[in-house]
Amino acid sequence: MDKIGVAIIGSGGIAKAHVKGFLALGNLCEVRALCDSYPSKAETLAQTYDLSSSVAITKDYHELLSRDDIHLVSLCLPPSLHCQVTVAFMEAGKHVIVEKPMAPSLSECDQMIEAQKRSGKILSVISQNRFRTAPMRVKQLLDEGVLGRVLLARVNSMWWRGSAYYDLWWRGTYEKEGGGCTLNHAVHQIDMLQWLIGVPDQVVSVMNNVGHSNSEVEDVSLSILSYPNMVAEVNSCLVDHDEKQEFFLATEKASIGIPWYVKSAKQLPNGFIQPNPETEVELNALYESLPSLKTEGHEAQLENILQAVMHGTEPLVTGEEGRKAVQLISAMYKSATEHRSVSLPLAKDDPFYTTEGMRARLVRYNKKLKSVENLEESGEISLGTMGR
Repeated sequence: MDKIGVAIIGSGGIAKAHVKGFLALGNLCEVRALCDSYPSKAETLAQTYDLSSSVAITKDYHELLSRDDIHLVSLCLPPSLHCQVTVAFMEAGKHVIVEKPMAPSLSECDQMIEAQKRSGKILSVISQNRFRTAPMRVKQLLDEGVLGRVLLARVNSMWWRGSAYYDLWWRGTYEKEGGGCTLNHAVHQIDMLQWLIGVPDQVVSVMNNVGHSNSEVEDVSLSILSYPNMVAEVNSCLVDHDEKQEFFLATEKASIGIPWYVKSAKQLPNGFIQPNPETEVELNALYESLPSLKTEGHEAQLENILQAVMHGTEPLVTGEEGRKAVQLISAMYKSATEHRSVSLPLAKDDPFYTTEGMRARLVRYNKKLKSVENLEESGEISLGTMGR
């Protein structure tokens, strides 16, 4: 094929990042269709990016399944629709990119992965924060062992969303959104955490809804993760006006962070702290010597996927990778609901493996009483950028 034909399903706020990314990669692909249950939203998106003359607009994704000129589909839909639409396009022989979270439950993730294996096509899950210079460099430092063993990790996935955020029809219910800040916001950092240091053996979580009365899902989530010889902490909320997205890793050789910083110490004869500037200079120089990404975020990940489609290779983030974050999140929900420590991996006969099992058990903090079809567009949405 000369260019990869792309269809974008869903025209909400996140679809803009996909459109801009694909347009920047116009040497590899062409956006040929936009789909939304509200066609006027797709038309507005097309007009905004000067696509009106070159894309088909439809309200029903089924109309795109048989189009031979569409090879790759980006799903920018509510999480409750990810599985059924992914499976449909996979069975139609299309490659699929699905926005985070991959799905609301492990059972749906597994259905998507099985469809991918049957089709032989590419399934990738958006994890755009991996595709930034700082995380890529830190990943290389950890993999090469120059920092020694990780002893403690702390992740802050802090966001702020006003009360109107949950007025949108599909947000704020387990049926449509799948969960709250743990599933739909902290998924960025949870994905990166398991990519950097792996999946834990045990998790203990506490959740609540402290500031969003028109939502049945959590807006605060605190978790402690246990690994062999390591502990991690994951904090997420929708009530932090500063929206800090940050990683802290205490290793044998130094404490480091994303955004990047490094601090090292050595002990005095009595075991107390003594500054270690030599190691800080050494590690900072090593960090700065590692490659920088030419592009970052959605554009960089979309390029990785397009190259995989063109050359028949695996993308960096496969369906199996996307599933890992959902498994950890499912264990967090189980722990918070049952008020106990939960072991990983979750078995297929665990109630929290299925969407139906989770919905029947999850705590509904409030009753959603207000629902609107669309919210007023007001500029770019915040995506939780992990900087240098």
